[in-house]
Amino acid sequence: MSEARTVLVGLTGGIGAGKSTVARLLADRGALILDADVAAREVVAPGTEGLAAIVKEFGDAVLAPDGALDRAALANVVFADQSRRAVLNGIVHPRVRAWMAERVMAAPEGSVVVQDIPLLVESGLTSLFELVIVVDAADAVRIARLVRDRGMTEAEASARIAAQAPRERRLAAADVVINNDGTPEQLADQVAALWDRIVTLRGTPRQVSDDVRKEPGGAGSAQSAEWGRRPRS
Repeated sequence: MSEARTVLVGLTGGIGAGKSTVARLLADRGALILDADVAAREVVAPGTEGLAAIVKEFGDAVLAPDGALDRAALANVVFADQSRRAVLNGIVHPRVRAWMAERVMAAPEGSVVVQDIPLLVESGLTSLFELVIVVDAADAVRIARLVRDRGMTEAEASARIAAQAPRERRLAAADVVINNDGTPEQLADQVAALWDRIVTLRGTPRQVSDDVRKEPGGAGSAQSAEWGRRPRS
């Protein structure tokens, strides 16, 4: 059998679908989970260049009394103004990419590196991964979870779902769909089968053929390098 190689996996799913639960189950099996939401917080933590750049652009009003970023105050500034939101993204996104890339490149050979990225499909990043996993659940199930677990009203939950990419778009980008409409046991069984597939990939040569996605930012591109994508060879 070939020596185990690193497998890069992209994980995404709509709000309330259960993506974080799948990430935890994969971590329990030995995967290295890189969470884009964690990265986005760390790159703007107190004392970072990211936070300094945000304050320089948006002013001290976006700081909390303890010197940390006041996310609610920043949201009030940017989310009703597309141009200001683009400026914020220009500060945060490159630093998130660098955070992820550093950790991908530091992972030991043979690792299963799962990048948990909520906007994986919307950002056009699916081509950077050998396997794209989409965690899916019916809208009614997701709304019920958001009401139960996050204290949203049904209207708020529906609005959050509507603000994301259509479910069909995520599903079309998936190599593997994890259906999370059922029980925790059913979810665990699907993750176990997925892990078996990943383990098989670790022991086989990486393919360079028509199965390589042809989307912008594909393998070998500058965007790939920014996210720590190891060249397909």
